[in-house]
Amino acid sequence: MGSRGGAAPGTRAPELHPWSRGFEWPAARPPLRRLAREQAESWNERGGFVLEDAFDPATLRELLADFDPIEARVTGFLRTQPGGKLFIADAEAITFSTHLVTRFASARRFCASRVFQDLCHDLVGPDARLYWDQAVYKKARSGKSFPWHQDNGYKFVEPQAYLTCWVALTDATPENGCPWIVPGLHRRGTLAHWMTPEGWACLPESVEGVPLPARAGSIVVFSSLTPHRTGPNRTGEPRKAYIVQFAPEGAVVLEPDEAAGRVRRVPQDAPERQFVVLRAGEPIGAS
Repeated sequence: MGSRGGAAPGTRAPELHPWSRGFEWPAARPPLRRLAREQAESWNERGGFVLEDAFDPATLRELLADFDPIEARVTGFLRTQPGGKLFIADAEAITFSTHLVTRFASARRFCASRVFQDLCHDLVGPDARLYWDQAVYKKARSGKSFPWHQDNGYKFVEPQAYLTCWVALTDATPENGCPWIVPGLHRRGTLAHWMTPEGWACLPESVEGVPLPARAGSIVVFSSLTPHRTGPNRTGEPRKAYIVQFAPEGAVVLEPDEAAGRVRRVPQDAPERQFVVLRAGEPIGAS
């Protein structure tokens, strides 16, 4: 397996990514628009929490009516690939439908809704953009787990700490693959990752974590630096989630440019999908 940043399976203490130097955790502090004090404390100390019942069933039905046909097309495409797989997607286990805000007005409205604007105010800062959005469906009776990883382990974003909102479109439980987190490690910065058949990993499978089950319409809120995983779906129904991420204005992705012997800084401001949701603390609607 390839390595990313020098980590290796079985390492006693997690190593830092070589680009993660001088990191300081940006703690959530008052004034808060959406969070209760206990939620802000959980964000700072544990790296995440569940925001219960953030969206009503009608909103979820609208999203699912748009997303389900796209996911079916993704599954159909994967079945044309060798073994039904492409990178970490698997037609019979887990699928990823990305950049849905470029396809559906429902997704754009959702990602620019007041819930996320308030969360950005409390956890990102006064100026924030949508960074990434994707629906993730874990198929029924799938034995596939997703390894411990940080979202910033897939693409190294600077600033390193951005916001992941894992929206439960259906009930997420330990039996069907809800998120689990490892509290506390988010305060260290981006860890080194290594590649596994299921994707990038930063901790051995044996590490114990804390489950964060969520009813449909709730959000599992965690940092891009919080190690997390999802287990297998042992139930007879798919587990559906919409992952929406927000980063501070001016965020860049660092990419190695080996030919030039340097690191490129790629701005994350694609107008069609990385739209502003908060400017100088004021909500901005998606156009």
